[in-house]
Amino acid sequence: MRIAMWSGPRNLSTAMMYAFGNRGDCAVVDEPFYASYLAQTGLEHPMHAEILDSQPQDPVAVISNLLGPVPAAKPFFYQKHMTHHMIDGIPRDWMREVANVFLIRHPARVIASYAEKRENPTLDDIGFRQQAELFEQVCGWGQRPVVLDSDKVRQNPEQLLERLCDGVGIPFSPKMLSWPMGGHKDDGVWSAHWYGAVWKSTKFAGPEGPLPDVPDALRPVLEAALPYYEQLKATEV
Repeated sequence: MRIAMWSGPRNLSTAMMYAFGNRGDCAVVDEPFYASYLAQTGLEHPMHAEILDSQPQDPVAVISNLLGPVPAAKPFFYQKHMTHHMIDGIPRDWMREVANVFLIRHPARVIASYAEKRENPTLDDIGFRQQAELFEQVCGWGQRPVVLDSDKVRQNPEQLLERLCDGVGIPFSPKMLSWPMGGHKDDGVWSAHWYGAVWKSTKFAGPEGPLPDVPDALRPVLEAALPYYEQLKATEV
């Protein structure tokens, strides 16, 4: 069983990868299209050179790894993906071969968190448009993908993870509710820049407070992202 988890950045996605990685029966991979995305767009991201050196830049090679033998011959393979990495030129037909899951978070929270690490995010940077596009494509193939809101995961991790496992057809494991402090051996090389808070964690953080204020300069990004978020939220488990 291969599970492709699709989210934008700053969206509980690393904690979710740690949850699956702690099961013991599940291999994980961290954003395997990141180097391909940077190579094709020419965008400058933190640790740009290190990312390009750490992964295959050819998307066909990435896909071969995703659909090939599961690392360590484990029965489950959790693939953490960023929706904005799936630009034109990166094939998508391989997604028919995996169970696709969509992890969402209110865009005000995403924008506030992302802006702390990389200034002035655009709509394309935070992945909401691409997430809705991928969701519609998967549904068009006849799949019924699971949609999870990260806010609800933080409110009740056990219940939401049970629903997720049921939705993709694997048994729930209580080992998913915690993980060792200090990160995971399969973290991407970029983790040193982005994963500081989750490295210090041993479980999902508790419920979040009120929505953060978004600076006036980023209000257009928030307003553009909201309809895509609301579209997927209407289908959440």
